[in-house]
Amino acid sequence: MLLRMIEDIFEDGLVTEVSPFPETDREFGKLLDILRPLSADDLRQKLVISGWLLEPYGPDRMRCQECMYYLVHRRWCDLPELNLPAKPDWWCRLWRI
Repeated sequence: MLLRMIEDIFEDGLVTEVSPFPETDREFGKLLDILRPLSADDLRQKLVISGWLLEPYGPDRMRCQECMYYLVHRRWCDLPELNLPAKPDWWCRLWRI
């Protein structure tokens, strides 16, 4: 159900903050500090801040499938500040390997 909600929000025209991409641990931590106080119900804001996209991103076509937080068999982003379902070909700017 949550997966479908995410897709519906994007169908309604959601635009997310894909940049700046956090190049350092400090920049990454600042994004987590913004996400941490959000409630689990604030799905739209989580998607915007994390730069969530429903497609691979960048010249390297980065995607959830290769992210260290992605649980392949559950199709889930296990980053505690997000904790959301995700398809393998999706992406967010909190992507890490």
